[in-house]
Amino acid sequence: MAKLLAAVLAVVLAALAAGTATGMLSAEIDDGMPLIHMLRPLLHSSGHLGRLGGVPCDSWRFAVETDTLRDWETVPARCEKYVGNYMLGGQYRSDSQAVVDEAVAYAEGLKLSGDGKEVWVFDVDETTLSNLPYYAEHGFGSEPYNSTAFGAYTKLANAPALPETQRLYKRLQELGIKPVILTGRREDKRESTAKNLADVGYTGYEKLLLKPQDARVTAVEFKSGERKKLVDAGYVIVGNIGDQWTDLLGEPEGDRTFKLPDPMYYVG
Repeated sequence: MAKLLAAVLAVVLAALAAGTATGMLSAEIDDGMPLIHMLRPLLHSSGHLGRLGGVPCDSWRFAVETDTLRDWETVPARCEKYVGNYMLGGQYRSDSQAVVDEAVAYAEGLKLSGDGKEVWVFDVDETTLSNLPYYAEHGFGSEPYNSTAFGAYTKLANAPALPETQRLYKRLQELGIKPVILTGRREDKRESTAKNLADVGYTGYEKLLLKPQDARVTAVEFKSGERKKLVDAGYVIVGNIGDQWTDLLGEPEGDRTFKLPDPMYYVG
Protein backbone atom coordinates (compact mmCIF):
# COMPACT_ATOMS: atom_id res chain seq x y z
CA MET A 1 0.00 0.00 0.00
CA ALA A 2 2.86 2.37 0.80
CA LYS A 3 4.33 1.71 -2.64
CA LEU A 4 0.97 2.44 -4.31
CA LEU A 5 0.51 5.71 -2.42
CA ALA A 6 4.08 6.78 -3.17
CA ALA A 7 3.60 6.08 -6.88
CA VAL A 8 0.32 7.99 -6.97
CA LEU A 9 1.87 10.94 -5.14
CA ALA A 10 4.77 11.02 -7.60
CA VAL A 11 2.40 11.09 -10.56
CA VAL A 12 0.27 13.83 -9.00
CA LEU A 13 3.30 16.00 -8.29
CA ALA A 14 4.54 15.54 -11.85
CA ALA A 15 1.13 16.48 -13.24
CA LEU A 16 0.96 19.54 -11.02
CA ALA A 17 4.37 20.64 -12.20
CA ALA A 18 3.15 20.37 -15.78
CA GLY A 19 0.09 22.42 -14.91
CA THR A 20 -2.36 19.69 -16.00
CA ALA A 21 -3.65 18.18 -12.78
CA THR A 22 -6.39 20.59 -11.69
CA GLY A 23 -9.18 19.26 -13.87
CA MET A 24 -8.37 15.63 -13.16
CA LEU A 25 -8.28 16.10 -9.41
CA SER A 26 -11.65 17.79 -9.19
CA ALA A 27 -13.28 15.28 -11.53
CA GLU A 28 -11.98 12.32 -9.55
CA ILE A 29 -12.85 13.56 -6.08
CA ASP A 30 -16.28 14.99 -6.80
CA ASP A 31 -17.96 12.03 -8.49
CA GLY A 32 -20.95 11.94 -6.14
CA MET A 33 -20.48 8.25 -5.27
CA PRO A 34 -20.15 6.90 -1.73
CA LEU A 35 -16.70 5.54 -0.92
CA ILE A 36 -16.18 1.80 -0.47
CA HIS A 37 -12.69 2.15 0.94
CA MET A 38 -11.11 5.04 2.79
CA LEU A 39 -8.07 5.27 0.47
CA ARG A 40 -8.41 6.77 -2.95
CA PRO A 41 -5.98 7.77 -5.70
CA LEU A 42 -6.32 11.03 -7.58
CA LEU A 43 -6.00 9.95 -11.21
CA HIS A 44 -8.20 7.85 -13.48
CA SER A 45 -6.99 4.34 -14.29
CA SER A 46 -6.62 5.23 -17.94
CA GLY A 47 -4.19 8.04 -17.06
CA HIS A 48 -0.48 8.11 -16.33
CA LEU A 49 -0.28 4.94 -14.23
CA GLY A 50 -1.74 2.87 -17.04
CA ARG A 51 0.90 4.15 -19.46
CA LEU A 52 4.05 4.17 -17.35
CA GLY A 53 6.76 2.26 -19.15
CA GLY A 54 4.39 1.40 -21.99
CA VAL A 55 2.65 -1.25 -19.87
CA PRO A 56 -0.59 -2.32 -21.62
CA CYS A 57 -2.55 -2.88 -18.42
CA ASP A 58 -5.78 -1.46 -19.89
CA SER A 59 -5.59 -4.16 -22.56
CA TRP A 60 -4.85 -6.83 -19.94
CA ARG A 61 -7.94 -5.80 -17.96
CA PHE A 62 -10.07 -5.82 -21.12
CA ALA A 63 -8.98 -9.40 -21.85
CA VAL A 64 -9.85 -10.38 -18.27
CA GLU A 65 -13.30 -8.79 -18.29
CA THR A 66 -14.25 -10.33 -21.64
CA ASP A 67 -13.19 -13.83 -20.47
CA THR A 68 -10.57 -13.90 -23.20
CA LEU A 69 -7.79 -14.34 -20.66
CA ARG A 70 -8.49 -17.38 -18.49
CA ASP A 71 -6.89 -19.45 -15.74
CA TRP A 72 -4.60 -16.66 -14.58
CA GLU A 73 -3.47 -16.82 -10.97
CA THR A 74 -2.34 -13.30 -10.08
CA VAL A 75 -2.44 -9.79 -11.44
CA PRO A 76 0.85 -9.19 -13.32
CA ALA A 77 3.32 -7.41 -11.05
CA ARG A 78 3.65 -4.61 -13.60
CA CYS A 79 -0.10 -3.95 -13.30
CA GLU A 80 -0.43 -3.83 -9.50
CA LYS A 81 -0.46 -0.03 -9.41
CA TYR A 82 -2.83 0.14 -12.35
CA VAL A 83 -5.34 -2.27 -10.80
CA GLY A 84 -5.13 -0.51 -7.44
CA ASN A 85 -5.73 2.82 -9.12
CA TYR A 86 -8.66 1.41 -11.08
CA MET A 87 -10.30 -0.23 -8.05
CA LEU A 88 -9.89 2.72 -5.68
CA GLY A 89 -10.62 5.40 -8.23
CA GLY A 90 -13.82 6.51 -9.87
CA GLN A 91 -13.60 4.25 -12.93
CA TYR A 92 -14.43 1.00 -11.10
CA ARG A 93 -17.46 2.61 -9.51
CA SER A 94 -18.51 4.16 -12.82
CA ASP A 95 -18.22 0.80 -14.60
CA SER A 96 -20.26 -0.88 -11.86
CA GLN A 97 -22.87 1.86 -12.13
CA ALA A 98 -23.19 1.32 -15.88
CA VAL A 99 -23.89 -2.39 -15.33
CA VAL A 100 -26.41 -1.76 -12.57
CA ASP A 101 -28.18 1.01 -14.48
CA GLU A 102 -28.86 -1.48 -17.27
CA ALA A 103 -29.95 -4.16 -14.79
CA VAL A 104 -32.41 -1.79 -13.11
CA ALA A 105 -33.83 -0.67 -16.46
CA TYR A 106 -34.28 -4.31 -17.49
CA ALA A 107 -35.96 -5.23 -14.20
CA GLU A 108 -38.32 -2.26 -14.36
CA GLY A 109 -39.46 -3.40 -17.80
CA LEU A 110 -40.39 -6.93 -16.75
CA LYS A 111 -43.99 -8.09 -16.59
CA LEU A 112 -44.15 -10.16 -13.43
CA SER A 113 -46.56 -13.03 -12.89
CA GLY A 114 -47.52 -11.90 -9.39
CA ASP A 115 -47.07 -15.38 -7.92
CA GLY A 116 -43.89 -14.45 -6.05
CA LYS A 117 -41.74 -16.92 -7.94
CA GLU A 118 -39.51 -14.49 -9.82
CA VAL A 119 -36.04 -14.38 -8.31
CA TRP A 120 -32.73 -12.66 -9.05
CA VAL A 121 -29.46 -14.41 -8.22
CA PHE A 122 -26.66 -12.41 -6.56
CA ASP A 123 -23.07 -13.44 -5.96
CA VAL A 124 -21.33 -12.27 -2.75
CA ASP A 125 -17.66 -11.39 -3.15
CA GLU A 126 -17.15 -8.27 -5.30
CA THR A 127 -20.89 -8.29 -6.01
CA THR A 128 -23.01 -7.72 -2.91
CA LEU A 129 -19.94 -7.23 -0.72
CA SER A 130 -16.66 -5.51 -1.57
CA ASN A 131 -13.41 -7.02 -0.29
CA LEU A 132 -11.35 -3.98 -1.21
CA PRO A 133 -10.17 -3.46 2.40
CA TYR A 134 -8.57 -6.91 2.17
CA TYR A 135 -7.15 -6.65 -1.34
CA ALA A 136 -5.78 -3.16 -0.74
CA GLU A 137 -3.51 -4.80 1.84
CA HIS A 138 -2.61 -7.72 -0.46
CA GLY A 139 -1.43 -6.16 -3.67
CA PHE A 140 -4.83 -5.87 -5.40
CA GLY A 141 -4.53 -9.46 -6.59
CA SER A 142 -0.81 -9.38 -7.41
CA GLU A 143 -0.10 -11.63 -4.42
CA PRO A 144 -0.99 -15.36 -4.64
CA TYR A 145 -4.37 -16.16 -3.09
CA ASN A 146 -4.05 -17.13 0.57
CA SER A 147 -7.14 -19.04 1.68
CA THR A 148 -6.18 -18.83 5.35
CA ALA A 149 -5.74 -15.06 5.31
CA PHE A 150 -8.88 -14.46 3.27
CA GLY A 151 -10.84 -16.87 5.44
CA ALA A 152 -9.79 -14.96 8.55
CA TYR A 153 -10.88 -11.73 6.87
CA THR A 154 -14.34 -13.08 5.99
CA LYS A 155 -14.80 -14.27 9.57
CA LEU A 156 -14.58 -10.63 10.67
CA ALA A 157 -17.84 -10.01 8.78
CA ASN A 158 -17.05 -6.37 8.17
CA ALA A 159 -16.79 -6.09 4.38
CA PRO A 160 -18.63 -3.03 3.03
CA ALA A 161 -21.46 -3.27 0.53
CA LEU A 162 -20.91 -2.41 -3.11
CA PRO A 163 -23.35 0.53 -3.30
CA GLU A 164 -24.28 -0.03 -6.93
CA THR A 165 -25.33 -3.64 -6.30
CA GLN A 166 -27.23 -2.62 -3.20
CA ARG A 167 -29.21 -0.13 -5.24
CA LEU A 168 -30.24 -2.93 -7.60
CA TYR A 169 -31.05 -5.23 -4.68
CA LYS A 170 -33.40 -2.74 -3.06
CA ARG A 171 -35.07 -1.81 -6.34
CA LEU A 172 -35.79 -5.47 -7.10
CA GLN A 173 -37.45 -5.87 -3.71
CA GLU A 174 -39.61 -2.84 -4.44
CA LEU A 175 -40.65 -4.45 -7.72
CA GLY A 176 -41.52 -7.76 -6.07
CA ILE A 177 -38.52 -9.75 -7.33
CA LYS A 178 -36.96 -11.89 -4.60
CA PRO A 179 -33.17 -11.90 -4.21
CA VAL A 180 -31.36 -15.23 -3.91
CA ILE A 181 -27.76 -15.04 -2.74
CA LEU A 182 -25.53 -17.74 -4.20
CA THR A 183 -21.87 -17.81 -3.22
CA GLY A 184 -18.87 -20.05 -3.63
CA ARG A 185 -18.02 -19.49 0.03
CA ARG A 186 -18.15 -22.73 2.03
CA GLU A 187 -20.75 -23.60 4.65
CA ASP A 188 -18.34 -22.89 7.50
CA LYS A 189 -18.65 -19.22 6.56
CA ARG A 190 -22.46 -19.13 6.63
CA GLU A 191 -22.76 -17.36 9.99
CA SER A 192 -20.21 -14.65 9.22
CA THR A 193 -21.54 -14.16 5.68
CA ALA A 194 -25.14 -13.83 6.85
CA LYS A 195 -24.08 -11.39 9.57
CA ASN A 196 -22.01 -9.30 7.17
CA LEU A 197 -24.86 -9.13 4.64
CA ALA A 198 -27.37 -8.12 7.30
CA ASP A 199 -25.07 -5.54 8.88
CA VAL A 200 -24.67 -3.65 5.60
CA GLY A 201 -28.35 -3.81 4.67
CA TYR A 202 -28.92 -6.98 2.64
CA THR A 203 -32.03 -8.32 4.31
CA GLY A 204 -35.19 -10.10 3.21
CA TYR A 205 -33.58 -12.42 0.67
CA GLU A 206 -35.31 -15.66 -0.29
CA LYS A 207 -32.30 -17.95 0.16
CA LEU A 208 -28.62 -17.84 1.08
CA LEU A 209 -26.86 -20.69 -0.72
CA LEU A 210 -23.27 -21.64 0.14
CA LYS A 211 -21.03 -24.40 -1.17
CA PRO A 212 -21.07 -27.59 0.91
CA GLN A 213 -17.93 -28.03 2.94
CA ASP A 214 -16.89 -31.26 1.22
CA ALA A 215 -18.05 -30.42 -2.32
CA ARG A 216 -15.45 -31.11 -5.01
CA VAL A 217 -17.01 -29.47 -8.03
CA THR A 218 -16.08 -26.45 -10.13
CA ALA A 219 -17.65 -23.06 -9.56
CA VAL A 220 -19.73 -23.41 -12.73
CA GLU A 221 -20.92 -26.89 -11.74
CA PHE A 222 -21.90 -25.76 -8.26
CA LYS A 223 -23.65 -22.54 -9.20
CA SER A 224 -25.46 -23.88 -12.25
CA GLY A 225 -26.55 -26.88 -10.17
CA GLU A 226 -28.00 -24.60 -7.49
CA ARG A 227 -29.79 -22.53 -10.11
CA LYS A 228 -31.28 -25.72 -11.58
CA LYS A 229 -32.60 -26.62 -8.12
CA LEU A 230 -34.30 -23.23 -7.97
CA VAL A 231 -35.93 -23.76 -11.37
CA ASP A 232 -36.98 -27.28 -10.41
CA ALA A 233 -38.60 -25.82 -7.28
CA GLY A 234 -40.75 -23.56 -9.45
CA TYR A 235 -38.73 -20.35 -9.32
CA VAL A 236 -38.14 -18.23 -12.40
CA ILE A 237 -34.65 -16.73 -12.51
CA VAL A 238 -35.26 -13.40 -14.22
CA GLY A 239 -31.75 -12.09 -13.58
CA ASN A 240 -28.29 -13.12 -12.44
CA ILE A 241 -25.41 -10.80 -11.45
CA GLY A 242 -21.82 -11.52 -10.47
CA ASP A 243 -18.23 -10.41 -10.90
CA GLN A 244 -16.92 -13.69 -12.33
CA TRP A 245 -17.95 -15.45 -15.52
CA THR A 246 -18.30 -18.59 -13.43
CA ASP A 247 -21.18 -16.84 -11.63
CA LEU A 248 -23.04 -16.57 -14.92
CA LEU A 249 -22.17 -19.57 -17.08
CA GLY A 250 -23.85 -22.97 -17.09
CA GLU A 251 -27.52 -23.69 -17.70
CA PRO A 252 -29.81 -22.38 -16.43
CA GLU A 253 -28.05 -19.01 -16.40
CA GLY A 254 -31.23 -17.00 -15.87
CA ASP A 255 -33.22 -14.93 -18.34
CA ARG A 256 -30.51 -12.28 -18.40
CA THR A 257 -27.03 -12.03 -16.87
CA PHE A 258 -25.00 -9.01 -15.76
CA LYS A 259 -21.21 -9.03 -15.32
CA LEU A 260 -19.64 -6.62 -12.82
CA PRO A 261 -15.98 -5.63 -13.21
CA ASP A 262 -13.27 -7.40 -11.22
CA PRO A 263 -9.65 -7.49 -12.40
CA MET A 264 -8.27 -8.62 -9.02
CA TYR A 265 -8.77 -12.38 -9.24
CA TYR A 266 -10.03 -15.21 -11.42
CA VAL A 267 -12.33 -18.04 -10.35
CA GLY A 268 -12.19 -21.01 -12.71
